[in-house]
Amino acid sequence: YGRRGHRTTALPMTTRVAIALGSNLGDRLGHLQRAVDGLRAAGISDLRLSGVYETDPVGGVEQPDYLNAVVVGVTNLDPWSLLRLGQRLEQQAGRVRAEPNGPRTLDVDLLAHGTTEIRSDELIVPHPRAVERGFVLVPWADVDPTFQVADRPVVEHLAQVSPGGVRSRPDLRLRGDG
Repeated sequence: YGRRGHRTTALPMTTRVAIALGSNLGDRLGHLQRAVDGLRAAGISDLRLSGVYETDPVGGVEQPDYLNAVVVGVTNLDPWSLLRLGQRLEQQAGRVRAEPNGPRTLDVDLLAHGTTEIRSDELIVPHPRAVERGFVLVPWADVDPTFQVADRPVVEHLAQVSPGGVRSRPDLRLRGDG
């Protein structure tokens, strides 16, 4: 109870999050769109979507090019819940983890959860390689260039990375309205 006996209700704490999406098997754009829809359905609001980018695969076996995008939104979900949500969305898309850096129907990576820092065997936030990867930084800077990660805005990290192999696909769009 608050002052004068009035009941007070604490509002849930919301945090700005950034999530990377990628697909290079099957209906690539469809997989990304279903992931966006799943993030919204799980309670991530104020979704803002980057453009869609086609990117060369990095590392691993020879494989098709990826479609990549970044989603920024607000949520009261904690990082662990977002990790499980991403894994569930990947499973729903039929992802098979046959080999590291291998082809996939859907990849969902939590890039940042506000200023939260986590280092565990299962989860590292902010994503440990996000600021080194053009295929992450280009769409992230597209949707939210001022998002702070590793004490600098995303756009400053992008200036330090070669965006080679990242091509804008203005003919492909993700819908943010479900």
